[in-house]
Amino acid sequence: MQATISPGFRKLLQEPAYCQIATLMPDGSPQITQVWVDTDGEHILINTAEGRQKERNVRRDPRVAVNVVDPANAWRIAIVRGRVVDITTAGADQLIDQLAKKYLNEDTYPFRQPKEVRIILKILPEKINEIGLEEVA
Repeated sequence: MQATISPGFRKLLQEPAYCQIATLMPDGSPQITQVWVDTDGEHILINTAEGRQKERNVRRDPRVAVNVVDPANAWRIAIVRGRVVDITTAGADQLIDQLAKKYLNEDTYPFRQPKEVRIILKILPEKINEIGLEEVA
C-alpha cells in the first residue's frame, strides 16, 4: 500500500539532506549506502550508476529502506520502507546535475566517469515514519 509523502517530508527531500538506502544482498543480508536524494512528489529518487551493488540488489529484490536526515538537526528525520518500482536512464543525467547543484553547488556532476551510465531508482514509499517534519509556515 502506497504511503503519501507529506509536505514536511517533501521539503526535507528537496534540501541537501543525508540519505541512506538499504538493499538486500543475494544471501538476504542488508547492504547500506549513503546517497543523494530527491523526489518527484510521489516517489523517492536515488541516482546511481549502472552496475553498482544497489542496482543489482534492487533488480533481484525491489524492497528497500531509506533513511533521510537533516544534517543540521538529527531529530528532523523520515524512515521509509518501500519498493523500487522503476529503474530508468530517462532524466538520470539531468537529475545527477541537479543533485550536484543541491549538494555541492556545482552546475554539473564533477565525478562523472567515462562511459558511466546514470540511472534513477524510483522508490514508491509503503510506510513512512516521520519525526520533526511538521510543515513550517
